[in-house]
Amino acid sequence: MDAIVPAWKPVDWTSFDVVKKMKSYVKPSKVGHAGTLDPFAEGILILCIGKKTSEVESLMELRKTYVATIRLGITTDTLDPTGEFSNEQPVPELSRALIEQKLSDFIGEIDQTPPMYSALKKNGVPLYKLARKGLTVPRRARKVRVYAIELLNFTKSELEIRVECGRGTYIRVLGSDIAAALGTIGYLIKLTRTRIGNYTADNAVRVQDFSKWLFTAA
Repeated sequence: MDAIVPAWKPVDWTSFDVVKKMKSYVKPSKVGHAGTLDPFAEGILILCIGKKTSEVESLMELRKTYVATIRLGITTDTLDPTGEFSNEQPVPELSRALIEQKLSDFIGEIDQTPPMYSALKKNGVPLYKLARKGLTVPRRARKVRVYAIELLNFTKSELEIRVECGRGTYIRVLGSDIAAALGTIGYLIKLTRTRIGNYTADNAVRVQDFSKWLFTAA
């Protein structure tokens, strides 16, 4: 079978879990995905089956849209809810005008340092494996592109934003950097990838519907 499937990854599933689930239905066809989504996040994960795995690289170049909630005044070592609390700071008085001004500074080509808890490799070893041993290694900042950031909601302790960005953007890092720009610290408590290119929640296939989708696609 050769197909591109916009799957909807559930919270607490790894991207590989979704690939493995699809493999169980289409073996011996190959299955790959076009862009990892963190386990704590949910949303669009593009699966490529059979000969369509050759299109993974081009699909990874598509613009992505996320909705993220940032908790302010506290952070974790992973910059998401799966980590250990590592620091706490007061949150200054915030206004919509101030927040939107700071968000605008992150639009365009920006430098971003990959987090230690990531799948990037140092001498062939994933950084997250080193981080779990308590090790921190230097990481080179790289250029990523943010096309738009919209403030959806905010309270004294949380921001909800919508981000449209290019390949390689770590939303966890963006959330932490936004908190720093606001004079505090922060981490993501929720993340949803709502769009990749023209693939959205409206045309995504839920994991529990894989067999039904395969029946109609056959």
